Amino acid sequence: MRSPFATVKKFFANVLLWGCFVVGLAASAGAGAVLDDSTQKNVAAAVGGVIALLAGSRIAKKPKIKAFLSRPGTLWFLFLFNGGTAAAMYLTMDGVKGIIGAAAMGLVSLGAAGGLVAERRKRRAVVSGAA
Repeated sequence: MRSPFATVKKFFANVLLWGCFVVGLAASAGAGAVLDDSTQKNVAAAVGGVIALLAGSRIAKKPKIKAFLSRPGTLWFLFLFNGGTAAAMYLTMDGVKGIIGAAAMGLVSLGAAGGLVAERRKRRAVVSGAA
């Protein structure tokens, strides 16, 4: 059984981690609405994106989230949605922002495709090993 101090510590660590993720996303997406200078917007968006990426990667390692992200239905959704979004971003956005956005979404889509292929290989190995 976990001590009350450890439970409280884990709770606050989770709140801090999710808070960093949400604040990073907000800074990345909403920097243009608050700041006037384009240099400040770019810095705020970049720093917010890095914070959200780091916090999100830590969140994705948690057992319940990891189990959800490895389900075939979730992987198919991530593959199709992010692939379509990458294509739409590339075709509709101008310049570097469109290319970087499309590349980032494309990488997520390819990661989900890799998870689908790995799951299929794992199932095939189990079926052939059992026969």
